[in-house]
Amino acid sequence: MTTVSETMTTQDAARAVQAKLARRRRISASIRYAILAGVGLIMLYPLIWLIGASFKTNSEIFSSPSFIPKDPTLDGYIEGWKTSTPYTFARFFWNTFLIIFPKVLFTAISATMVAYGFARFEFPGKKILFASLIATLLLPNVVTRIPQYLLFRDIGWLDSFLPLWVPSALAGDAFFVFMLVQFLRAVPRDMEEAARVDGANSLQTLVFIVVPLLKPAIISVCLFQFMWTMNDFLGPLIYISSVEKYPVSLALKLSIDTTEAFDWNKILAMSVLAITPALAVFFMAQKYFIEGISSGGVKG
Repeated sequence: MTTVSETMTTQDAARAVQAKLARRRRISASIRYAILAGVGLIMLYPLIWLIGASFKTNSEIFSSPSFIPKDPTLDGYIEGWKTSTPYTFARFFWNTFLIIFPKVLFTAISATMVAYGFARFEFPGKKILFASLIATLLLPNVVTRIPQYLLFRDIGWLDSFLPLWVPSALAGDAFFVFMLVQFLRAVPRDMEEAARVDGANSLQTLVFIVVPLLKPAIISVCLFQFMWTMNDFLGPLIYISSVEKYPVSLALKLSIDTTEAFDWNKILAMSVLAITPALAVFFMAQKYFIEGISSGGVKG
């Protein structure tokens, strides 16, 4: 009886210890989640406030720090959509699409082809060219603005979308080329060699073998380019002078007149619409984005 009693006591003590440890783990996890939720709320509060303020009147925006409007109104969206120009924001969103779609497409094609060449082929001057490519990553964009502007002016491309398209079509974004090269170095060559044995040439191997393997990385490249182009203000400001060709980033600036009072609720409402496409695309492609970023640093 004593042995049975001692065994039960030991089991009860073990269960008590396990329950205590489980309770500590739950408390620790709750604290971590609470801290993460608090930090996340602090980081997201400006965005939450922006959305809430877009439904406020102009006077309420400066009288209340809360993001919940007292008397919600859609005047900011209705009046802001009309703009102070002969065009509505629909025209500016269309111009933004005309810039983004070709730029993203050209970037995906050109960066993939150049990265494939650097990662899979040996040719004279390869190391020098790749070193030059990496060196361009260290150059601030402002250093190349004036030479690019003079070049495009002499060609006659000012006040058009060509200065925004052509560099991407020629793999002008070195970061994306470098990113895809790193991803390709982690991809085994077995399938490519098997395709060549079956008679496939380099282009066929790239299109049918390499591109499907690069899908997460290419989606990451497209997502980066989409967000950067959507947020680009300086590029269109330098090369585009006609209001009818303005993208959303420049159209928002038209709503701000420093010489007289203006309605902030209109600007905030259009800002919400401006960031909506980028947020929607990011959340839809989040899985591939994370996979492409994480896989690019893994060596095979």
